[in-house]
Amino acid sequence: SKAMQEIYRKIEKVSQTQSTVLIRGESGVGKELVARAIHYNSPRAHKTLVEISCASLPETLLESELFGYEKGAFTGAVAHKKGRFELADGGTIFLDEIGEISESVQTKLLRVLQEKEIMHLGGTKPIKVDVRVIAATNRDLEKALSQGKFREDLYFRLNVIPIFIPPLRERKEDIPLLLEYFIKKACQENNKPLMKISDQALELCMNY
Repeated sequence: SKAMQEIYRKIEKVSQTQSTVLIRGESGVGKELVARAIHYNSPRAHKTLVEISCASLPETLLESELFGYEKGAFTGAVAHKKGRFELADGGTIFLDEIGEISESVQTKLLRVLQEKEIMHLGGTKPIKVDVRVIAATNRDLEKALSQGKFREDLYFRLNVIPIFIPPLRERKEDIPLLLEYFIKKACQENNKPLMKISDQALELCMNY
């Protein structure tokens, strides 16, 4: 579809920069696929891509996962642990569902974007990191801004290059291509001869 061609062109341009990217779109549109395409077409492709879903972890755990911690920083911290930003050093970090992070994590993330450094939980020395940040959300961040739930300065730091992925219902011409891809993949995985979708089934999918 025209919309996806436009996104491919944007991926091509964006991947050659170091700019922070904010990928927007409903659940299931493929935001993580766009993030991976940007990383693997960038000069950082030979380095690590670290992905983390910000909604899947409670606030305290998310902080320790992102920024790491020192031994004894909290109960159960029996050893020093590197955070995801350190693991992504030289590469890219993909922060999925960025709209779900707490105010405390927002403040610390802003510091990383501004100063290019992190601080371990329980640590006293800042640690420099060279990481390209790609974030994604299905939330209305502008609404969260107006409600005071998302920091304005962080929003502008993240929204340097926005990429919006329209839902499939707005680019229906992609449906036959995707069906063909998934059927081929399923046949290969199950050692079946290559099947084709019937015209009737295709029509049902197109009208869904």
